[in-house]
Amino acid sequence: MKFKINRDHFSNGLAQVLNVVGSKAAMPILSNVLIEAEKDHISLTTTNLDLGIRCKIKAEVKEGGSVTLPVKRLATIVRELPNVDVSFDSTASHQVKIASGGSNFRIMGIGAEEFPKLPDSADDKKFTFEQGELATMLSNVSYAQSSDETRYILNGVYFNFKDGKVALVATDGRRLALVSKELEVPAASAGAIILPAKTVGELLRLLGKGDKLTIAFNERRAAFQIETGKDNSGLTDSIYLFSKVVEGNYPNYQQVIPKETHQRIKLERELFLQCVHRAALVTSEKSNSVKIKLSANLLEITASSPDFGESHESMAISYSGPDLQVAFNPQFVMDPLRALTKDEVFFEVKDEVSPGVFKTLESFVCVIMPVRLS
Repeated sequence: MKFKINRDHFSNGLAQVLNVVGSKAAMPILSNVLIEAEKDHISLTTTNLDLGIRCKIKAEVKEGGSVTLPVKRLATIVRELPNVDVSFDSTASHQVKIASGGSNFRIMGIGAEEFPKLPDSADDKKFTFEQGELATMLSNVSYAQSSDETRYILNGVYFNFKDGKVALVATDGRRLALVSKELEVPAASAGAIILPAKTVGELLRLLGKGDKLTIAFNERRAAFQIETGKDNSGLTDSIYLFSKVVEGNYPNYQQVIPKETHQRIKLERELFLQCVHRAALVTSEKSNSVKIKLSANLLEITASSPDFGESHESMAISYSGPDLQVAFNPQFVMDPLRALTKDEVFFEVKDEVSPGVFKTLESFVCVIMPVRLS
């Protein structure tokens, strides 16, 4: 196998596939990247068996073939090469020679035949999204995923395709975020998957390089075909991301969303976020809550801790309901506000022991459990 490639394109391609490889691979070959050369490009593939990724990079291929090399070491070497022109040459014994300017490296690889194949998703249910739209939806909910490994079913984002829409949900038991959009869902294609948190992170990193992406899934796995744009430093065609899904039944999230909340206030998102952020500066691990108090046309945010002292913020609002006070973990209030981009949000609350709810006019809901006021 022989090819010539632009150093920066090669480096960018390796950066796309690097994250999937863990520090402790189950088998030596899982620390490697599979490099396949054909026609006018090379393919780079990595996998940890739960998650796999493949991208294609423009190259001048003189002789096709394949080999696997330690991906982290290779990425470091390619990044440091002195010249933008790189020549890559591998022998039948899987020894690879990389030359650039006055630099020459000889690296030992492993044969490609030992590398696990990424599954094909030809028969799975398929849907197409705008990349920007899916990225926004994932950002709107992913902060609410649980990181508690004993509740593995909540360690990801739930995708539900049915009734003419797709809903994305994440919860850690103390808060829940839901966003949905209309989508043509034929009866035969209805279904749901739980996408693991690491896959969600990879998707958020990869989206936005092109216009569209296709998701194909069955009850065991999901695969994403992510278009890359015209000018993406060497990337060509599309990036393929494969993931096992979290197996099990997601809890009934509709039960968590309050059917009635008595008070609804329209808030300026950015201003409210800044006030909560400042108020929370005096909180501590032991006293980690902010109190939100509603009175006639006024919203006050207070916090205090024995270690630091207290804070008080106030903002004018349009409100004529009864006086009301409720406390929340400040992080739980700030996360949805940071993830949203709309200027205004609606805050709904019933009393000091019921959940608070953030909504936008675009099918977004975030439910937050209160902190009990002692």
